[in-house]
Amino acid sequence: MKPIFIIGYMGCGKTTFGRALAQASGLRFIDLDDFIEERYGASVREIFDSVGEEGFRLREKQMLRLAGEFSDCIVSCGGGTPCFFDNMDYMNSVGTTLWLMASEETLLSRLVRKREKRPLLAKKTDDEIKSFISTQLETRSPFYGKAKLKWKGDSLEDKRQIDSNIAEFLSSHSLQNLP
Repeated sequence: MKPIFIIGYMGCGKTTFGRALAQASGLRFIDLDDFIEERYGASVREIFDSVGEEGFRLREKQMLRLAGEFSDCIVSCGGGTPCFFDNMDYMNSVGTTLWLMASEETLLSRLVRKREKRPLLAKKTDDEIKSFISTQLETRSPFYGKAKLKWKGDSLEDKRQIDSNIAEFLSSHSLQNLP
């Protein structure tokens, strides 16, 4: 089976949804940021700090290409992954892309709580994060919109919601027959 790439804005639940989907389906799960950190022996924040966003995006592209060679896996991508180089076209050509969408309110709530883990948000106020989300969604949505599948990620707050979401997704999509 070709890889499934989960895309969407940071905080939409890509890792949570992807891990749960992998566990329910018996597929391998790859978090692209973790994959990058393992390969380069540094955190995403450290990579950003040492080589900037452009250097990080080049490393991200290389590791995305490597992950794209695997079969029977689910790859949770970073929020910006589809928006750089030809990454979105690449993912669509080698696998299935799934845009995990979430409302701006959900994103704000999740990102404010965990801002320190996000290099692009770490030093922003709540109002700055709200504005940042809105602006970036406007810029990134055309890339996300190229996904072959779309799914709502607002209800992933606890195990019951996650399990229900995964069950509903699997009942409406045969993983073996994804586009």
